[in-house]
Amino acid sequence: MTRTITRSYDDYADATAVVEDLERAGFSNSEISVIGRRGEDVDDSNAGEGAGIGAGVGGAAGLLAGLGMIAIPGIGPVVAAGWLAATAAGAAAGAAAGGIIGAMTSAGVDERDAHVYAESVRRGGSVVSVRAAEGRAAEAEAIMDRATPIDMATRRADYEREGWTQFDANASPYARPVI
Repeated sequence: MTRTITRSYDDYADATAVVEDLERAGFSNSEISVIGRRGEDVDDSNAGEGAGIGAGVGGAAGLLAGLGMIAIPGIGPVVAAGWLAATAAGAAAGAAAGGIIGAMTSAGVDERDAHVYAESVRRGGSVVSVRAAEGRAAEAEAIMDRATPIDMATRRADYEREGWTQFDANASPYARPVI
């Protein structure tokens, strides 16, 4: 049996380090997925580009070498690689409702959590998912938790205090308030 383990990180560098650690531990590229924002590197003008992005984020081989840019409804352009990214991009291209939500829930992520993960990417974070055999699930969780992922309950509560109820695929991509 396979489990899908997903974590969200505020810092894109943390997410890429997790991907690299998972690969070093022997998880294959077909088991790992990453979707995220790289800050200033992600804008609407280059949403269709992607060649060579992976080499610039620390991996000349592995999953990160295959990073490309996709546009996800409600999030905007993101860098992404892996099975979750392909599913989300396919859902978005097919105009399926909640492309990223549908991709996550079909992979076994709880729907309430999927909304928080999607919103965290919309607000500049990154999500890493790994499909792990039951015997390796604890190992994957330990690797992912070492990088200090967001606490889902705390993040959900923070969003809800702002009036947020769930991810909205029809919303405009989030712009951080200028301070």
